[in-house]
Amino acid sequence: MANPLTADALVSALRAEGVVVVEHPGWRTNNRNRKGAWGPVNGVMIHHTVTTGTTATVALCFKGHSGLPGPLCHAVIAKDGTVHLVGHGRANHAGAGDPDVLAAVTAERTRLPAPDQRTTDGNARFYGFECVNLGDGKDPWPEAQLDAIVRASAALCRAHGWSAASVIGHKEWTSAKIDPRGFTMASLRARIADRLGSKPTSPKPSTPRYQPFPGTAWFKKHPKSPVVTAMGRRLVAVGCSAYASGPGPQWTEADRRSYAKWQRRLGYTGADADGWPGKKSWAALKVPYSS
Repeated sequence: MANPLTADALVSALRAEGVVVVEHPGWRTNNRNRKGAWGPVNGVMIHHTVTTGTTATVALCFKGHSGLPGPLCHAVIAKDGTVHLVGHGRANHAGAGDPDVLAAVTAERTRLPAPDQRTTDGNARFYGFECVNLGDGKDPWPEAQLDAIVRASAALCRAHGWSAASVIGHKEWTSAKIDPRGFTMASLRARIADRLGSKPTSPKPSTPRYQPFPGTAWFKKHPKSPVVTAMGRRLVAVGCSAYASGPGPQWTEADRRSYAKWQRRLGYTGADADGWPGKKSWAALKVPYSS
């Protein structure tokens, strides 16, 4: 058992393990703490989302839906291996599960009992990672995504002094669930154990790392982020500046006008050159990764 990590400690642990982290606006205060306990924590739970697309999945997991308010996890792990933080505190991801399973995780036993009871609040006891996958057994799990799951899980285990036995699948918590589907939890735990046996290291990219597209909606919330600064500097570098000063971390109208110049440079017109970043124009801009 352990006290949950602070938001800053969580980010630091993930990045120390070489995880590419995107902080969704508002994630640090997005939780269900008013509805129940958060902690002590005992482990990490892995899920698949039954969705496609990073932007839509992140939005869903942040807000939830009418039947299940968000956050629906603590982070979404995208196909490209990017980890999007969407909640900090109690999240609606685990639901009720087996107390014998919790006891086994707490004792870090390598064999788990069958999850035949649903009487224990898992939302209080587990960090949750939702991994973008249809969960049909056919949707592939790219190596970048699997590596991110391993690294993110190892980061939390390392921070709390846990072994790989502290990482379980949703299907191991309750017989009402089948996730994650497409790989075995035994194989995932073996990879996590291997990683925990060595010092944390960052992956060695074969090409320069660029900032993942955070989504058009993210910009429309007028964020304050190093990502905005990095974008602005790239716009200046390619001759698409409408800045009187800066650029800086706060999204402004000058950022939008500058980005509209970039869109027009790419051949976009009309509503497609309104200054709000889109996925294709963002990829073409090649904004350097900014922590």
